Parts: sequence; C-alpha cells; structure tokens
Amino acid sequence: MAKQVVGIVKLQCPGGAATPAPPVGPALGAHGVNIGLFVKQFNDKTNNPDMKGLMLPVIVTVYSDRSFEFKIKSPPAAVLIKLAAKIPAGKKQGKEVIPPDAKKSGKYKGFSITRKQVEEIARKKFNDLNARDLEHAMRIIEGTARSMGIAVVD
Repeated sequence: MAKQVVGIVKLQCPGGAATPAPPVGPALGAHGVNIGLFVKQFNDKTNNPDMKGLMLPVIVTVYSDRSFEFKIKSPPAAVLIKLAAKIPAGKKQGKEVIPPDAKKSGKYKGFSITRKQVEEIARKKFNDLNARDLEHAMRIIEGTARSMGIAVVD
C-alpha cells in the first residue's frame, strides 16, 4: 500500500541548532511526527559551517504512517544580504519615522554590497527563485537589497 500524504508543514529552523521547543514541536506534534528524530536528522544535515546558525526554511512532508521527509531550502535573501553587508545582528537604525514613500524606505541605509556579492547570493538562491537565468536572479536580489535600504555598488 502506498503512503498517503497527511500534511505538509513549513518551518524556519536555525541550522544545526533546532530544538523540540516551539515552533518545531507543536507544528510536527500535531501530525504525530517523532519530533526528536526530526530534530536529530535536521541538525545532522545542517551542522556544516555554511548553514550553521542561519534560519533555514524547511518543508516537512508527513505521511499516513507517521513517517516524514524534509527538504531544506536556501536561507532567505534578506539574511544572505545582511551577512554580505556585514550588518551586526540586532542593529537597526534609530526610532525615526520613515515616510510611506518607497524611495525613502529601508532600515539599513549606509550599508552596501558589491555586484560580485549579489552574484554569489543569486547563485546560492537560484534554485529557490523564480528566475529564468542568473542575470534575472541578480536583479531580484538587487531589488531586495534596495528595499532594505542597502546600496548595490560596482
């Protein structure tokens, strides 16, 4: 008898440091998944220096016999851009009121990334982006950076 998909759970977990605490435990426990087994497998797969500590999107497919498979996606573009721009964790601009004008928005004004860094990020994210080629993926990443207030320089 073939396995039937009971549910698909989308989570964001820190690479190499997932715990059974919320949000992982309650989300998977509701579907009857062995939470400890998921946490162990996830941490083993993400314990390398490239993924350790980054928030990683995970899609968990749960089957009728309570078995599961999970797929780890690449980190969000904003996280990779912050790393490339060397923005310290928790560091944002002061409590100034930002007008709703889109040209003046962005929390991280004063920071910048190079086109080469944009290309590296686009290569990492290419499989998860809806882009037809690398140039298109780079434009998507540049747009994300601009919306954050980060300048893209040559």
